[in-house]
Amino acid sequence: MTTSKAFRNLHLNNSAFVLINVWDSASAAILQRSGSSALATSSASLAWANGYADGGALPKDILLSSISKILRVCKVPLTVDIEDGYSDSPSEVAELVTDLTSLGIAGINIEDGMALPEVLSEKISAIRKLVDRDSLFINARTDVYLRELVDPKQFLSESITRLEKYIAAGADGIFIPGMSTTSDISSISSVIQAPLNIMIGSDCVSIEELFDAGAVRLSLGPNSFVDAYSILPKISRKLLSSTVENTITYDSLNALF
Repeated sequence: MTTSKAFRNLHLNNSAFVLINVWDSASAAILQRSGSSALATSSASLAWANGYADGGALPKDILLSSISKILRVCKVPLTVDIEDGYSDSPSEVAELVTDLTSLGIAGINIEDGMALPEVLSEKISAIRKLVDRDSLFINARTDVYLRELVDPKQFLSESITRLEKYIAAGADGIFIPGMSTTSDISSISSVIQAPLNIMIGSDCVSIEELFDAGAVRLSLGPNSFVDAYSILPKISRKLLSSTVENTITYDSLNALF
């Protein structure tokens, strides 16, 4: 069985599977040893680990080098968050994905961000012309909820409209960060027949409830990085009498770079 096939099958189980996102070889090795059935990078975490802010700033050569290092220790499928593909050009995005696929990844996340949905549809179509479904699982992310792209009353309908386009273009799964209510999860999963991924926090205690509502895949995004590195300000306050705030957040990390 190919790595991509094994990863695809994880979306077909009778329970949700959780991806605790990684950012380097050490985090990947630790979570793999802890029993993770698959690994996923977080674009924000990977950028921070390499000294860049989240939001398309990570150079492609560093991305490829970082993924190669993670794959060196991987014995389970790895899916990679590539933000918007780091380019406005569908052909350039497709070329990047083929480079990643050649390294041995099983899947990608790719997002629409602030762009029109047609932009991501074209990127997915371009990827599919070069990489078939047996070789790569494409998880299409819409930022309608996360970035509040429309009036809140239209979050659900706008997400459905966009995601249907992405599935038609060749996506295999759908990802909606910022969506958390079981009613919205149920509404999405009843309309779009594709594995649904949502983002959770490390303190999530209702995985079964989320699965029953229709969420098949649960991921932590940058939350795992934030939790892991939150210990450092505490150490500095204790040993260096630092006045740095204990609380680490996405925004405070992104401001460092």
